Amino acid sequence: MEFLGIHHVAIIASDYLASKEFYTRTLGLAVIAEEYRAERGSYKLDLAVPGGGRLELFSFPVTPPRRTRPEASGLRHLAFAVRDVAAALAELDALGVRTEELRTDDATGKRMAFFFDPDDLPLELYEI
Repeated sequence: MEFLGIHHVAIIASDYLASKEFYTRTLGLAVIAEEYRAERGSYKLDLAVPGGGRLELFSFPVTPPRRTRPEASGLRHLAFAVRDVAAALAELDALGVRTEELRTDDATGKRMAFFFDPDDLPLELYEI
């Protein structure tokens, strides 16, 4: 088997419109496709991630909250590569996005920081 890369990461939003606004307008991800699935009462939004890959944003009529954080089983966080973490943090702060402080990854020595989407999901900025 030969993996060619990660195709997509899926997120289920508790408030679809707020999350759509966050990922498209605040983070600037481009919409590839959006569909309403009447049989499920849900939306599916495909977003392009710069550099390749996709983010799939879903809505469902009932979305139970994450049990604990950050060590609940399942996806821990999604990291976005950026050239300058401090500058990206400043942009997010100016947009009113909740962020954590700039820090250094102990394993790689790279700068990084976490920020949060409307469902309080942890997202990471990772400097390349």
